[in-house]
Amino acid sequence: MQSVFHTYLGLGFAHIADLGGYDHILFIVALCAIYRLRQWQRVALLVTAFTLGHSLTLALAALNVIPVNAAWVEFLIPVTIMATALYNVLVHREENQLAIFSTKLEFNYLLALAFGLIHGMGFSNFFRSMLLPGEEGQLITQLLAFNIGVELGQLAIVSGVLALSYIMLYWLNTKQREWNLFVSGSAFGLALVMALERIPWAQ
Repeated sequence: MQSVFHTYLGLGFAHIADLGGYDHILFIVALCAIYRLRQWQRVALLVTAFTLGHSLTLALAALNVIPVNAAWVEFLIPVTIMATALYNVLVHREENQLAIFSTKLEFNYLLALAFGLIHGMGFSNFFRSMLLPGEEGQLITQLLAFNIGVELGQLAIVSGVLALSYIMLYWLNTKQREWNLFVSGSAFGLALVMALERIPWAQ
């Protein structure tokens, strides 16, 4: 019999990799647009920052510590994608190092952390729908396994995007700026359609 940990690990991975709800995938793709394969460690840190953000709000929402307005969360998720795409195009430089609080922490790490808070509330709706009666005592295990599953799914998506960027940049000689514009522009356009479809006050 499959353990609770492995069950929720699989659920987390399947949720982030679900093409039917591709908004989270699109965010990860946009997050990767400005990076090359050799910068995979920096991308892994970005994804970890995103995971820390969504793990926090997922736990708080699952424990009913914070209220979740599903309509607004579903609207704000594509907004985070649009903001990330705009950041890529308008702010990104070849060496994008910003000193924040006298450290060398990059601004986009903080951006990923902040946007992870919003996506975590989106994950919470799915997570709570998967909770089974009588499993309340294993909530911590479920949360941990689900978040690890989401992280593994995100890293799989990152691997695919960076591999594709390697092919485009080194095999097909696409310029970095052009690739960034294509990926970010595509992500922005798809996210805009999603945001317009999810405007809370128009429902």
